[in-house]
This record gives sequence, C-alpha cells and structure tokens, in this order.
Amino acid sequence: MSTTLLVALPMLKLLLLLCMLGGLVRVLRGPTRADRMLAAQLLGTTTTALLILMALATDDRALLDVALAFAVLAAVIVVAFVVTSGRGTP
Repeated sequence: MSTTLLVALPMLKLLLLLCMLGGLVRVLRGPTRADRMLAAQLLGTTTTALLILMALATDDRALLDVALAFAVLAAVIVVAFVVTSGRGTP
C-alpha cells in the first residue's frame, strides 16, 4: 500500500464517521419521514464506504462482500420506502 493511502485512510475514516454522526442526528430529528429515509440511505452509503476503506487497509476481501451486501440492502430499503409511502401514513 502506498504511503499516501496510509496517510489518507485515517482522515477519510474520520470524515466518514462525522458524516455518519450528521446522518444519525437527521434520522433522530428529521421533520418528515422522507428526511429520515434519506438520512438512513446516507448511513448505508457511508457504512459501505467505511467497509471498503477497511478492506483496503487490511487487505481483507470478505469486507468487500459485506460492503456489497450493505449497498444492496440500502437500495432495497429505499424501494420499500417508496412503495409504502404511497399507501398513506400508518
């Protein structure tokens, strides 16, 4: 692994963790269901990015599979939200 990547990885991880913190705040305080859903999508995307960075840092291919699973799950959750949001509020 290059030295540039070794220096950038901790900064990227910190930036992504701050992004997750902001998304968590929006999930808890979001004024509408759509805001909460977008924040949940942000959390899924950020988790995927963190897992990819961890896979790069540790040379662990299994983490890439887990990241792919998170990305697919996040897409399915958005589709489920769109389908159920047309039915009215429960």
